Amino acid sequence: MKTDDRDLTPVQRRWKTFWRYARPVAVWAASIAIVLIVVSLSVNFIVSHYVSAVDPDDNTPYEITIPQSASASSIARILYTACGEDQKGLIVSTASFKIYVDFVGKANSLKAGTYILSKNMSIKEIVNILAEGNATRSFKRVTIPEGYTVDQIAQTLALEQIISDAAAFQTLCRTTESFEKYPFLIDLPSESERMYALEGYLFPDTYEFYVDSSPEEVVDRMLTRYYEIYIGEFVDRAEEIGLTRDQVMILASIIEREARNPDDFSKVSAVFHNRLQDGMKLESCATLSYATHTNRLYFSAEEIQTVSPYNTYLNDGLPVGAVCNPGLAAIRAALYPNEEYISEHYLFFCNANPKETSSLLFSKTYEEHQENVEKYKIYW
Repeated sequence: MKTDDRDLTPVQRRWKTFWRYARPVAVWAASIAIVLIVVSLSVNFIVSHYVSAVDPDDNTPYEITIPQSASASSIARILYTACGEDQKGLIVSTASFKIYVDFVGKANSLKAGTYILSKNMSIKEIVNILAEGNATRSFKRVTIPEGYTVDQIAQTLALEQIISDAAAFQTLCRTTESFEKYPFLIDLPSESERMYALEGYLFPDTYEFYVDSSPEEVVDRMLTRYYEIYIGEFVDRAEEIGLTRDQVMILASIIEREARNPDDFSKVSAVFHNRLQDGMKLESCATLSYATHTNRLYFSAEEIQTVSPYNTYLNDGLPVGAVCNPGLAAIRAALYPNEEYISEHYLFFCNANPKETSSLLFSKTYEEHQENVEKYKIYW
């Protein structure tokens, strides 16, 4: 039954008149809002899945060449296959690239030439570079040897002109603040006595770096490589033998510096595991070398008294942090010590004549060890 306007109060009549005119506007506004939300969600989906960088964390440089008169479709195929078979390319799909260059009107503006691009670049960034014809960003292949310290890595990178400021690289490595996205760094102890928080985690390998890389870019690459290397098997094994990841890396760094012959890695590991198990001090020259900024095979009685949280002649257990950046073999040795040397309880080792052999001499008793030391210390 329809309400007679005469039955309404003046206020009700005014609201009814207002709503008669306002309702179409409200419906129109709501419709526009829904359309905008749908468009926004669609755009965000398209950007995140098809226009954004393939891998925001991967700045590995890839050299690509765009030939003369190459069409947008040809360029899209070059970018999509740039990283090799069965690998993600520099763009998510060829279709998204072609649609984007047509949409922004740059399909005919892409210039021939050789470019250095990476997976952490969005399609927009790649298109801008190709359209502007930017000069090629040169890069170098650099090998960081196993056992290098943060200081040695910084010097190498500066010498190769990968970074311009070694000191900035060293400062960056003192804390984990700039690299909190890596879960394995979250649990590192907040230890003020640690020389470099990232020591041990800059994985030694052969890299291709841009010549003008920032310290952040370089460290990020090396941490990413470490993350790839320290596989689930290692995580499980560390838990099995009662070590944290950080303890594994500290032990691996000492093994890396103590053993020059890879055949000795698991044996050195066994000695250290035995000493830790027995509550003995590690008494590692590698840790004292790190504390004194030297590289020595032998220290005097006075030098052994050097006060440092890295000095395992004075302090029990593992040192406060890693003493270098170990390679895969040393990491594996830390997790899998030589079973024979564990069961036979070897507790000592020393160098022989370094000019004749890189192998170490192992012994079970202090008396045997002292005989070896007296025999060969003249060569150290």
